Amino acid sequence: MSEGPLVLPPVRLLPADDLARLALTVPLLDRALRLAGWAAPHRQVDAMGELLEGELREAAAALGLLSEASAAASGEEEDAEEAALAETAQAWGVAVDTGLLTLEIDEQAEESTPLGEVAGRAVPGEAYRRVEAGDPQDVLDVWLAAAESALAEAAAPDYESLRDVLDDGEGSVLDELDWDPEEEAEFLDSALANLYALMAMDEGAAGDDAGRSDVPLPVLAASLVVPDDMEQPSDAVLEEVTEVMMRLDEHFRLLAPTGLLDYQPVDEALIEEAEQPEGAEAAGFGAEDDSDGDELGPEEISRYGLVRLTPLGVHGMRERLRDAGAHAPAVGDLAGAPATELLDALTSYPDQAARAEAEFWLADRKPADAARELLAAGRGDDAGAPGRRLICQQTLTLLGAEAEPALREVLDDRQLGGLARVWLTETGASDIPAPDADMVFWLTIDTLAAQLAADDAPELLADLVRDLVARHDGFFDAAWRVEHPATADVLEAMGRLHPDRKAAKDARKAAFKARSRTGGSTT
Repeated sequence: MSEGPLVLPPVRLLPADDLARLALTVPLLDRALRLAGWAAPHRQVDAMGELLEGELREAAAALGLLSEASAAASGEEEDAEEAALAETAQAWGVAVDTGLLTLEIDEQAEESTPLGEVAGRAVPGEAYRRVEAGDPQDVLDVWLAAAESALAEAAAPDYESLRDVLDDGEGSVLDELDWDPEEEAEFLDSALANLYALMAMDEGAAGDDAGRSDVPLPVLAASLVVPDDMEQPSDAVLEEVTEVMMRLDEHFRLLAPTGLLDYQPVDEALIEEAEQPEGAEAAGFGAEDDSDGDELGPEEISRYGLVRLTPLGVHGMRERLRDAGAHAPAVGDLAGAPATELLDALTSYPDQAARAEAEFWLADRKPADAARELLAAGRGDDAGAPGRRLICQQTLTLLGAEAEPALREVLDDRQLGGLARVWLTETGASDIPAPDADMVFWLTIDTLAAQLAADDAPELLADLVRDLVARHDGFFDAAWRVEHPATADVLEAMGRLHPDRKAAKDARKAAFKARSRTGGSTT
């Protein structure tokens, strides 16, 4: 495993003002803010910083969660009242955790006052005053702190489980539950990080809801369980995927009010089936196809749960990942960067994100100046140079005719003349001098080297290699003479990719000749 930082694909973020407006509508933060305002100038609390029973009911009523008539309720209404008080207590805890409320309890009172009795007071805190001032970054900081509080709570065992387990004196309640809060927190963090990566790799991933696809829960669960090199998961692995799905389903239901994610839960009917003997197999958890071998339709897939990060969730997870040391770029980060840094970065970006980043970079530059900077950054004989040139060529397509003088300046350049001619031809320019054979073959080797380095789909590269050889008689006889640092490697790869045995053999011979010519290793 690499010891370097985790490198994630770029994401597109909404502006901070828009994110802050969304944060203020999140139920968890909205309730915490309302309680902080309700608490002014102060409210009495016990030694744990919790509201006393009477004031907890008053706070629930202030949030609209508890009606005046609920005191006489019974049966199901009593359950609803208990849930309202629990939600109010959670919102109060979030307000305290985020600094929206500040506790004023002296140490002696904290140690000596029984729970449920007055030990101090809570007053609106500095964070509340900052949010009230309206700075978007302050709002986002407090929202993220609220989300962190909810994540910590989600990783803890629920109150009902703790109450139902009797400690027999031989172990702790958590031992009886077989629950490790740190392990559960790590599991949840991994799941959210994988969700972030899956969405970032999606070509349609964006900072708003347009064009974003939900991630099926089985896909997210499989990303946590199935090894990358496993082509066909075993029954044991599929069973583990099912178990992970159900853990995620429980967590994501709890996290819905945080604004981190949008979640469509697993169909209750499927859960009931899975709880029966051999139910996971009957319910089809972890399966991607139905029993007839056909792919499941969107409606059937949705029964297994769908999840996505909200625009706030994308922002929040990016902040958390960066705090953990990951490299998690956002589209627009490179707008002021040198062209070399831009091209190096875009070689690993998904196509739409690369285009968006390139557009940001070009926005404040004159076309001819931008083209000259890009072309200069494209030069080089290092291993990354072919990739930079390919991205340079793709970025240049975003420029109009004003860039033409800069492209004509490099027509005689061995490394740039070929791509310059491609650009001029595609933009309808006239009087383009024809390239000589050496330049054509050099550009071919350079382009293939870039595509191989990008690890493009092998089947697509195989088709490209086959068509290329078919169009040029004696291709390998000429190609091994190309003075390009990657010539031998490209020819060797063509030998692996070409479906025709004779052509593949010719490619390997040409690679041997190229290495011999340059004095390189032939092994």
